[in-house]
Amino acid sequence: MNILVLNGSPKGNASATLHTALYLEALHPEHHFEYLPVGVRIKGYEKDFSPARAALERADLLLFCYPVYTFLAPYQLHRFVELVKASGVDLTGKFASQITTSKHFYDVTAHRWVEENCFDLGMKVVRGLSADMEDLLSAEGRRQARDFFDQLMFTCGHGLFVTPSPAAPGTPRSDYRACLADTPKSGEKDVVIVTDSTPGDEGLAAMIADFRAALPYKSRVVDLREFPFAGGCLGCMNCAVTGKCVYKDGFDDFLRGTIQTADAFVYAFAVRGHSAGARFKCFDDRQFCNGHRTVTRGTPVAYLIRGDYRCEPNLRMVVEARAEVGGSYLAGVATDEGDTAADVAALAENLAFALDKKLTRPANFYGVGGMKIFRDLIYVMQGFMKADHKFYKAHGIYDFPQKQKKRILQMKLVGALLAVPAVQKKAKGKMTEAMVGPYRKVVEAARTAHQKEEKEK
Repeated sequence: MNILVLNGSPKGNASATLHTALYLEALHPEHHFEYLPVGVRIKGYEKDFSPARAALERADLLLFCYPVYTFLAPYQLHRFVELVKASGVDLTGKFASQITTSKHFYDVTAHRWVEENCFDLGMKVVRGLSADMEDLLSAEGRRQARDFFDQLMFTCGHGLFVTPSPAAPGTPRSDYRACLADTPKSGEKDVVIVTDSTPGDEGLAAMIADFRAALPYKSRVVDLREFPFAGGCLGCMNCAVTGKCVYKDGFDDFLRGTIQTADAFVYAFAVRGHSAGARFKCFDDRQFCNGHRTVTRGTPVAYLIRGDYRCEPNLRMVVEARAEVGGSYLAGVATDEGDTAADVAALAENLAFALDKKLTRPANFYGVGGMKIFRDLIYVMQGFMKADHKFYKAHGIYDFPQKQKKRILQMKLVGALLAVPAVQKKAKGKMTEAMVGPYRKVVEAARTAHQKEEKEK
């Protein structure tokens, strides 16, 4: 089989992820492996796609090989997929799979994004390998890599591929036109709208215009197409030590001085290739200059999205998870799929309400699970990621359960008592009431306080 490895790592041959593919090649000389350095040559492929096209046409199997960056594949691979689709190369019926390395922070959304784009290209998708960054260094990790490849070859020959998600209806609809009246503005809050405008995309521009009209606060628009990105994140980790990006394009100052100073963020984009598009991905990846620090925690966020968002479950997960992990209050998402004007107006009202009330909500599984991965990672790497470690200590993110010594002692005491038959008999039927008792007190205190307030009025 002709296997084309799409090396999406910006580290090129120094990629840890790539070495899993090299390991499998060493074990399987009966197959022909070809490597396309997507991560380091993306600008070259933008100028001349013909070498990549020829390699794609020769391949029987495309093996996407990349580290997971901010919920998805790196910007460079994102951009390559856009080029593949724009080229019109026919990949129908070819096999596709993937190898990633990460700390399992939203590797699932990265894999699904690759799968969705492969389905768009008419490919047969085999479930990929999501490995830990250090798995290849262990005997168990190498065994799992071998098992993955054996299963991959078996599936290519016998079938049972990943089931495609339902495709968007693709129903043509006219561009939305701005129609909302302008409301009086207050300058007490600063709301920034970050967008990736496409020339001729009048619908998204109209949604932004109506949102700004309905919002009772002054707002400003930052168009990512106007920023001179020197490139995508290189994964060099220089910023982990110095806090500064190795690029000299000024992104650090742009991010911290133009965007992160705002009281609320609004992201506006058209769905492209099951995401916000490559330029937005470049913007997301480059924010790693802040490391794993949730420096905008507590800042409300909202989204204006043009396209079939309701048919993009993976993108919806990314949107929600980004807010949850970042500790931001998600005020909502307005799209052009229904009553656009009403949805845009409601989103403006919701965001203003969140700002006025300083709303917060407890993190769900997306946020709790994601931050526990970061918590453990930074604690182990504290000697290297010093800025992250300092931030985590200062904000109480090191909430390890073994620190809850009093709680652990209480539970041991309860367990010891309940092990006594006489205590078991006496406690029977009373455990639930004992557990809910403190909650009843909270409710009663709230009722009493409210009654007191009413009397004072």
